[in-house]
Amino acid sequence: MNVALWIVAGLLAAAYLAGGGYKVITPKERIAAAGAAGRWVEDFGTGGVKAIGVLEVLAAVGLVLPAALGIAPVLVPLAALGLVLLMTGAALTRARRHEYRLVAVDLVYVALAAFVAWGRF
Repeated sequence: MNVALWIVAGLLAAAYLAGGGYKVITPKERIAAAGAAGRWVEDFGTGGVKAIGVLEVLAAVGLVLPAALGIAPVLVPLAALGLVLLMTGAALTRARRHEYRLVAVDLVYVALAAFVAWGRF
């Protein structure tokens, strides 16, 4: 079980570090122009998109670093719970925009983050 939790946490951390970093450094207009998966940024201001990116990067760090260093490992399930909330908001935004195929992807991320939160609490 511990190995599965580490694998899922590591994969989530890699995905959110890349995605969050992309949101932080890429202009909002370029994200929207990248395709259907990026059009959600039209519902948010530039600062909101950057804030979401920063939250994703912080969550990525929080999924791995505390447990790896043995310092405040209670932060791992809290980071995972934060991702559950963030991705629930993403799924709701996509559902409001009628992007149902992408809602399914967001719900997979919710389930994976919930697994880490459950397993680490």
